[in-house]
Amino acid sequence: MAAESPAGAVRPPLVSDATLRDSAHMAGVEFRPKDAAALAGLLVRTGVALVEVGMVSGPGSRDADLVLAAHEAVGPERCMTLLVVRDRRQVAAALEEAGRLGVRHLMCSIPTSERHAALKLGSSSLKFLQVLARSAIEQAKERGFHVTFSGEDGARTPVERLLPYVTTGFRAGADRFRLAETVACLAPWQMAELIGHLVTIDRSEIEVHSHNMLGMAVANSLAAAQAGARWISATVGGIGERGGNTPLAELLMALRVLHADTRFDLTHLTELSRLALRGSGLGDAFQPGPATPHAFAYELVGQLSHPDAYETLPAELLGNERRLRVRSRLTPALVRWALAGSGLQVDVDVLTAWLVERQERDGGPLLDRDAIRRAAAAFASA
Repeated sequence: MAAESPAGAVRPPLVSDATLRDSAHMAGVEFRPKDAAALAGLLVRTGVALVEVGMVSGPGSRDADLVLAAHEAVGPERCMTLLVVRDRRQVAAALEEAGRLGVRHLMCSIPTSERHAALKLGSSSLKFLQVLARSAIEQAKERGFHVTFSGEDGARTPVERLLPYVTTGFRAGADRFRLAETVACLAPWQMAELIGHLVTIDRSEIEVHSHNMLGMAVANSLAAAQAGARWISATVGGIGERGGNTPLAELLMALRVLHADTRFDLTHLTELSRLALRGSGLGDAFQPGPATPHAFAYELVGQLSHPDAYETLPAELLGNERRLRVRSRLTPALVRWALAGSGLQVDVDVLTAWLVERQERDGGPLLDRDAIRRAAAAFASA
């Protein structure tokens, strides 16, 4: 069920796992270094080819300990770290940080849809995206990194916009392209058609990364592989933002049952799930899909302020609600959002510093908007 090599031999898809990156940045979820080491080790023993861990955007990465723990457990050659791309100077600083951490594999994360590019880069121009991607990729390759570049919100990016962008990336020397179904919107046949366009690009190696709000992440991943994608990205238990990601156990079971793929040691899957759920603080079970309490939970102010850029359907339409959930990644922008309309008059920067200090002291209890408002009221009256 896989792409054919130039010689015509069937190649089953390789699997990467983003639990220590995508799941780790789900609202309210935090993994510790010992979780990273345990999960990375089990993932590699299961047969996962690449463990995605952490992200860097500049000096002093908050994910440094996770990255180093995974490197210690399985080696940097089996790990990949996401690099946030915003401008040339910022990329240079992030590359310095990645080098300091011993990263070998990088994924340059660049939004490709007009909406996401305008929100995050201040420009929706395709030419600007091409220049930015070329610059980031060339800088990374000059420093010796293996480079994957992404199309964030790529599944909603029109083909006539996406293909020139991806072509530019490979011409700049990138090793792989990740199509991100950031907002679940495709059926399997649509995914197959889109991947079919991408694999025609010269020297292309394609990976698919799906979110599961429509419950089709596994189906879309298998369709992508059937159409020629070389890699599938998954997470343990499907843990992740926006309804979860492609669940690793279901994916590997589907490969075994439907395609007689025996490359993976499935005996580790239950232990992986238990470790991930315990380490993430999600309790006994992670339930994917749009009706769960975490489906519309965010800890980034951009997602709270522009939910329509991230939601397949609005929370209200499903009888659900949008909410803030955060532990240690508290920022003044999040506090300001939480206090909007409350009538509380406080110095947000000072309050944020006080809250962060309190979180560190108390072990990082989960905060939502009401908890932040109660803390602000106590702070104001102190």
